[in-house]
Amino acid sequence: MKRHKLTYRPSDVAPYINWPYFYHAWQVKDKDEQELLRVQAEERIRLIDNSYSTYALFAIGDANGDGDDILFEGHRLPMLRQQKAVADGKPNLCLADFLRPVEQGVADTMGLFATTVDIGLETDFSHDDYERMMMQLIADRLAEATAEKVHEEVRKHYWGYAKDENLTMQEIHAEKFQGIRPAIGYPSLPDTSLNFLLDNILHFSDIGIRLTESGAMKPHGSVSGLMMAHPKACYFSIGSIGSDQFEDYARRRGIPKELMCKFVVVQR
Repeated sequence: MKRHKLTYRPSDVAPYINWPYFYHAWQVKDKDEQELLRVQAEERIRLIDNSYSTYALFAIGDANGDGDDILFEGHRLPMLRQQKAVADGKPNLCLADFLRPVEQGVADTMGLFATTVDIGLETDFSHDDYERMMMQLIADRLAEATAEKVHEEVRKHYWGYAKDENLTMQEIHAEKFQGIRPAIGYPSLPDTSLNFLLDNILHFSDIGIRLTESGAMKPHGSVSGLMMAHPKACYFSIGSIGSDQFEDYARRRGIPKELMCKFVVVQR
């Protein structure tokens, strides 16, 4: 396994920004207001282009599914599985399902990643509430855009399972590529304590990320997760977690269930 660290200028990743999420964060629905916000944001991105950077850290290595756990380069990453009945007889999904089972004796491949921005984007503009909020939301979008860009580079070059991919930005945002990039804290990975496991492998501090006691990342404009290439891999929500699975998951994580409640939103 080899770790890779990449540094980008904001202008490198700006084309990958998915602007509807930016408008949603402002709670703005009017098209003219959205256009004004985008013009203001793009102007600020031009102004900071030579002063701030975004960063990506990732590793690609051998991986297998072991029940509801993922084995990655000797590290065990417990996952959660959907429990509610799924319509049309579809299976209850777990991310470990998208990797070759370990009992087959053949290694599959998976990636881990983290992206972030210079902390100054969140601290250097506190003199004005509007500027502070604008730059925080730009930082969030730049971190997500960095994840989008590095995922494309991984698919086409570093991992290279989609060397001939040729998608428009609209198609990329619509996730027309092969594989998925589930992020920690999102519906299929609702346990923020998984960041501690990824940190042990990737060493988040190499790109300036630190973790709080709850597993949240600082700078706030940071993203982490998995990269999976199975052609049928898809995004899904874990949904409600029953007491039985929660206790089993806490055992597999090696964390008392009372403490586990701090990291996972438990729905029963």
